[in-house]
Amino acid sequence: MAVRPVRLFGDPVLRRRASEVTDFDAELRRLVEDLTDTMLEAPGAGLAAPQIGVGVRVFTWNVDGEVGHLVNPTLELSEEEQVGLEGCLSLPELTAECRRAMSVVAKGFDVHGEPVTVHGSELLARAIQHETDHLDGVLFIDRLDAEARKAVMREVRAAEWFAAEKPRVKVSPHVTGGLGL
Repeated sequence: MAVRPVRLFGDPVLRRRASEVTDFDAELRRLVEDLTDTMLEAPGAGLAAPQIGVGVRVFTWNVDGEVGHLVNPTLELSEEEQVGLEGCLSLPELTAECRRAMSVVAKGFDVHGEPVTVHGSELLARAIQHETDHLDGVLFIDRLDAEARKAVMREVRAAEWFAAEKPRVKVSPHVTGGLGL
């Protein structure tokens, strides 16, 4: 069990579709323990494996004192919607009003490969949808209208953590400027 660093916006792993879990083994159980420890330490309402750099379809949640996990989730969403503040551990300290389904039926597996069905509404439904989006390479800011997304992106660009994460571009010291001739 370990608390792992959370990957921040701009990390390519957050934009890739995660792979299905095929082995329900000790490694998966360790991953779920690490996800849970990291989520509780943060603290967050949920955490998906890509957020700690692991590209598999697993997430954890912590809503109203209920801690759980789901492997290879599929969702059935209600037609009724909710709009509420949403944030993300990969976009620290940023929140925006986001539209989600009011309730969800999530089907998947536990760490032992046993089928699981989770019925959630309101905050639990929001968390399950948010974390499942992460498994598809989707961030909550992708679900915002254009105006709200622009406002959030201004905040991202101004954030100290974002400036610290920008890759530094190095110039080649060679006469060719790094180009093959």
